[in-house]
Amino acid sequence: MQQFAVIGLGRFGQRLARALTADGAEVIAIDRNAELVESMRDDVTLAVRLDSTNEEALRTQGVAEVGVAIVGIGEEFEAAALTVAVLKSLGVPRIYARAETAIQGQILRRIGAHDIVNPEHESALRWARRLQLPNLKEYVELGEDHALIHTTAPGSFCHKTPADLELRRCFGVNLVAIKRTVNVQKGTDETSSTSAVISVPQADTTILPNDVLILVGSNDALAQLPND
Repeated sequence: MQQFAVIGLGRFGQRLARALTADGAEVIAIDRNAELVESMRDDVTLAVRLDSTNEEALRTQGVAEVGVAIVGIGEEFEAAALTVAVLKSLGVPRIYARAETAIQGQILRRIGAHDIVNPEHESALRWARRLQLPNLKEYVELGEDHALIHTTAPGSFCHKTPADLELRRCFGVNLVAIKRTVNVQKGTDETSSTSAVISVPQADTTILPNDVLILVGSNDALAQLPND
């Protein structure tokens, strides 16, 4: 089961924490506001009031053990930046941070954030789906319960065919296309890389490492795809 820490329980943080929990993840919800923490207590694995810039406080609550941390602090940029730095020091594998401006986003990336959250442009539900799939490159909603995604092929899919994997029966998803980087000979000693699309993968098409799979399915089915 994936473990997340959501730090900053404003509107976006609350929705994200609840969506991740609804998808079956373990979620630690953190804020300095006691009322916000109390409002989340029954909706997540653990809701705790603490100062997220305090490294020992985060460590005590198990934040160092989560796979992903999302810093949703919106108005206090200094606190958000310090929190990202602390999470980096704790060794959290993936850190996402909310930024109000492009400059803030650049700063947070340099401190240690792997990607930037912009709640004005992306919904909490969309981010919840994205966080459940760490190899995800693109997510397109197809109605309330279905989506089309671009995701790097999990290691367990590589060197296998759609027929081997039985994607529809075993995972409840359909493979629409495969995007693959191929080397093209330009001269005697020169090659270049280009992107090729296998628009109709056959049952015997072999999936290679670094292939990007374009898949369609329900949100629940897509969230259950293997990560490695």
